[in-house]
Amino acid sequence: MASTFPAWVFDESEIPDPLGYGERAVEFLRRLKHPLSTEPGFRFQLPRWLERIVRRIYGPRDEDGERIVREVFLFLPRGNRKTSIAAALALLHLLGPERVPGGQIIFAASDREQAGIGFREAAGIVEMDKRLGFATRIYEPHAGIRTIKSKLDGSTLRAVSSDGRAQHGTTPTFVLADEIHSWQRRDLWEALQSGMAKRRGGLTIVATTAGRGNEGLAAERYNYARRVALGEIENPAFLPIMFEIAADEDWQDEAIWHRCNPGLAYGFHDIKKFRSDAEEARANPSKAFEFQQFKLNRWFGNSRDPLFDMRTYDAGIDPDFDLAGLERLPCFLGVDMSVNGDLTAIVGAWRHDDGRISIHPWFFVPGDDLRIRADVDGVPYERWRDEGLINAVAGAIIRPEAIEAHIRELYERFAVEEIAFDPHLAATIMQRLFEDGLPVVGMRQGPLTMAPAIGALERTVNGRLLHHSGHPILRHHFDSVVASRNDTGLVRMHKGKRTDRIDGAVAAAMAVGRASQGEKPKSIFESDDFDPSSVVLSF
Repeated sequence: MASTFPAWVFDESEIPDPLGYGERAVEFLRRLKHPLSTEPGFRFQLPRWLERIVRRIYGPRDEDGERIVREVFLFLPRGNRKTSIAAALALLHLLGPERVPGGQIIFAASDREQAGIGFREAAGIVEMDKRLGFATRIYEPHAGIRTIKSKLDGSTLRAVSSDGRAQHGTTPTFVLADEIHSWQRRDLWEALQSGMAKRRGGLTIVATTAGRGNEGLAAERYNYARRVALGEIENPAFLPIMFEIAADEDWQDEAIWHRCNPGLAYGFHDIKKFRSDAEEARANPSKAFEFQQFKLNRWFGNSRDPLFDMRTYDAGIDPDFDLAGLERLPCFLGVDMSVNGDLTAIVGAWRHDDGRISIHPWFFVPGDDLRIRADVDGVPYERWRDEGLINAVAGAIIRPEAIEAHIRELYERFAVEEIAFDPHLAATIMQRLFEDGLPVVGMRQGPLTMAPAIGALERTVNGRLLHHSGHPILRHHFDSVVASRNDTGLVRMHKGKRTDRIDGAVAAAMAVGRASQGEKPKSIFESDDFDPSSVVLSF
């Protein structure tokens, strides 16, 4: 994941402001007061990095003199005053130089309480200045829509929530979409954006911390913002301002904390609390996820509750991985059979005497329409085929005989102790292998059977006991897993989105789950100390 860091925020490069709109916006914000400000006279805190963001939004103009930027994706970790700056900008449109007669300023959030946070920020700023107080009326009904109304021209600032009724019929001039990662629906967004198209010069600011998942409104806007920030899409009207940790950066590095949190240098955060939380996170994987998501803005694209950090998985890569060196170790095969045109995965797990487990996969895909399949799934099946990473089986489906033949080859080569299948899709293969003396075991892919196996895989990875070659398809499948946990602690694997593939991860859980059970205890009848004469039979 390449860096999206907005270097322009700090490099003092020129920000065009041909008509002075950026300067007047900055001057308006500087004259505001904030009840929690530590500046003399409670002056609104506008550090240089925030000032440059304001100038970048309002300064550049097109040939008609209209603002170029129409949507801002302000992606900041918690505690960097997203809500404060958004509230100030809302007042810029309600009472300041960006106001238009009858303007509609909307604070939109996931629920009424969250929407009220932004509203109270704006109301608190108004209440700190008598001039603003005289120019407005603040309505905070117990159950109705909170509103600040301008006496100057009838403009309104309203706080609405995405769990309420969509705001059809509105024509907003400014929209703050707050923490959209927690929005469960998109109808409010669609209603506000369709209404904004009716007014010239509208501005939407998405101010959010990182979320999780690959689908939904938040993931859609985040992924689009990344593509614009990386230069993959050219859209001057869309301004991504993204402070997030890069994939190859160490979340425990304090320099990274400062880079992801521009407010840290201005006392917006308690650095000692940062260090304390990081120390706890080092010994607690779930806390490590929280720290990275909320303090460093890492978007965990595939799970609301990841099984493990992919960097922990990657730490298990052995550059000298050699299948030949595993041939005498106890081997356990997990087989995830395909349905119709899906993939089939076989994963071997080898148990070492010191508790380590090595894994290696074999993948199969129908060979027909491989290019179309690659486009749909968004992965390079043809390249993987050419590199020998996946077996493209002739035809539109994978014939069971091809999988059976490969399993027999693996059985001949390795010290296979168990071959785990879900009988639902493999009854015929299992029967033929069993009749020929191969150690077939049934392992249904229901939660009661798979949850212990998934738990074993999770512990093996997090305990840094898993070793592998870094096989790119297997890694992709691991990275596509969405994990859910119910109240009893049972864990299930799901796809992050419909086109994702997790077959390799499922087969790995089956194999590692069986391998982690250790040696089966010998029956008393198999013990070297067994004395047949000591057995007394009673009828």
